[in-house]
Amino acid sequence: MTTVAPTRSELLDALASAVHAGLPSALAELGALVRIPSVSWGAFDPQRVQDSADAVKDLVEGLGVFESVQISRAKQSDSDVLGQPAVLATRAARGGAPTILLYAHHDVQPPGDDDDWDSPPFEPTVRGDRLYGRGAADDKAGVMAHIASIRALVETVGPDFDLGLALFIEGEEEFGSRSFKNFLSQHQTELAADVIVVADSDNWDIDTPALTVGLRGNVTFRLTVSTLAHASHSGMFGGAVPDSMMATVLLLASLYNDDGSVAVAGLTGRDTDTPDYDETKLRAETGLLEGVSPIGSGAILDRIWSKPAITITGIDAPTVDNASNTLSPSTSVRISVRIAPGQGAGEAYTAIEAHLRAHAPFGAHLEITDVDTGDPFLVDTSGWAVAEAKQSMADAWGVPAVETGIGGSIPFISDLVDVFPDAQILVTGVEDPGTRAHSPNESLHLGVFHRAVLTEAVLLARLDERGKKNA
Repeated sequence: MTTVAPTRSELLDALASAVHAGLPSALAELGALVRIPSVSWGAFDPQRVQDSADAVKDLVEGLGVFESVQISRAKQSDSDVLGQPAVLATRAARGGAPTILLYAHHDVQPPGDDDDWDSPPFEPTVRGDRLYGRGAADDKAGVMAHIASIRALVETVGPDFDLGLALFIEGEEEFGSRSFKNFLSQHQTELAADVIVVADSDNWDIDTPALTVGLRGNVTFRLTVSTLAHASHSGMFGGAVPDSMMATVLLLASLYNDDGSVAVAGLTGRDTDTPDYDETKLRAETGLLEGVSPIGSGAILDRIWSKPAITITGIDAPTVDNASNTLSPSTSVRISVRIAPGQGAGEAYTAIEAHLRAHAPFGAHLEITDVDTGDPFLVDTSGWAVAEAKQSMADAWGVPAVETGIGGSIPFISDLVDVFPDAQILVTGVEDPGTRAHSPNESLHLGVFHRAVLTEAVLLARLDERGKKNA
């Protein structure tokens, strides 16, 4: 008896039915993951990250298609400190089919102040067409997109497909992926793939998919500015002695031009062609207050995607309630620098360090510690995997995909390029402009999640078919 292969239309219809039928279970499983406060930062309970890894491992094992499923750790950077637990699963390709590596992360950002949330951050809550909770989008929805798409593939074509699969669910992306490169080295054979999907990015809007083709890099560090050996009375010595807060404010102001653009010599940008995006849309998506103007110059998306940016993300200083009439001896800030594609993180760090030391007011002493760097990334869009991904997005969403840049960073992608130089890397995601990742009231649009799962299921099926054609 001869088996007739389904047509492309029939396969798409079958995958769509499987994804739709599995959506309630996938969302319930996502909710269970959101309830685990898996914050990977050093000040938080590491057991909750382990609990999250265990839960993900159970979900992966339940798929029944992987030959190996394990929880693994690697050492952070050049230290003997182990990183957070990651889930690694593998299935060998058959019959000449390609292998695809699916990446996401199960750790999350700290929730911040619970009072800033409309519902508890670790209690998944549906309001309208969105699921709210820390990690509901970034990136536990990415984890579940992988799980749900594999499940739909199995239900549609059966468990004996030829496509090779590797699944890497990291546990410390939100803490700088400090063990990532060592993890790749430790598991290089298991993670080797023809195509790598990083499900940790954004879509153009809730109705239009996006393939991210450019990412800014980053340099982050702690800067401590000191002017005194000890605190002194501000009334007795103010006006003659510079306090550290004054020095810090003046030093930070030197980082910016009058229009808010970066004033650090040696940080570079580039001009690119970008989709239409006006100030009205910027205000709607960011909550920019009435009367507050945007910063920088040139096309708005160029400023976000292709030029450097500097943000002061934290400050250690006396609170207003605890303020006394004192000249502060030291002030510390956390500085986050986003680097435009085309410039290395090491070169950018050298430039900003030189600027800070050259502009330290009154001879203030500077200490720079806790440095993290990540290179920017540009996708080679000429590869066959990009064409397959964009067609899968068009099939699932019903509209063509937009190629976008992202102002944020995924620093470990440069490590993937170094270790797997021949792999084609696709940066996708389940987020949209209303997601508010890293912020209070982070949320997942349910329709976007549905279409993201279908996109990946279609992509997996297309790559499985590609293997059969090449056999």
